[in-house]
Amino acid sequence: MPRAKTKEDLLKDAQRKYEQLTELMQTLPKEVLAREMDFSKDEKKSQNHWQRDKNLRDVLVHLYEWHQLLITWVKANMGGTLQSFLPHPYNWKTYGEMNMEFWKKHQKTPLEQSKLLLHQSHHHVFSLVESLTNEELFTRKYFSWTGNTNLGSYCVSALASHYDWAIKKLKAHKKKCQEHALHTKGEEQ
Repeated sequence: MPRAKTKEDLLKDAQRKYEQLTELMQTLPKEVLAREMDFSKDEKKSQNHWQRDKNLRDVLVHLYEWHQLLITWVKANMGGTLQSFLPHPYNWKTYGEMNMEFWKKHQKTPLEQSKLLLHQSHHHVFSLVESLTNEELFTRKYFSWTGNTNLGSYCVSALASHYDWAIKKLKAHKKKCQEHALHTKGEEQ
């Protein structure tokens, strides 16, 4: 999927990926939702997030928390308070630790609440993007606080790209559950 370079494409891609994610969540069988995500034996899935997230709730609250990062960052900087995207003490080398803190924070968040949080934050970020011009979103260094990039890149990452990440993770979990069911069924016969 090519990254959006216009406001129109950003919004279109974000909505399309959000709808794909929502549809996938609605069609996941109960046995897939009930089974813990476990990619520990898959060498191709060695990144921390494959081990961190254990269920749909973990994936959804991760998306929600990254929406919150974006919303907080944009509001603060637009309001005149210079703030980095990642909160202190985190940086781009340690953001995995921040993600673990988000994971810990939401271990008691019910699945239905995580769905609602994501739904609300998606619409909040979507509205935020709608309120900005194409120039504000995609002109490099338009805002001094975006560094050498543009605000649109952060929005793409928090929306369509992150939704794509979640979709891939959920599809991998579903496939693993189906393989397990086939293997278990074969042993019973």
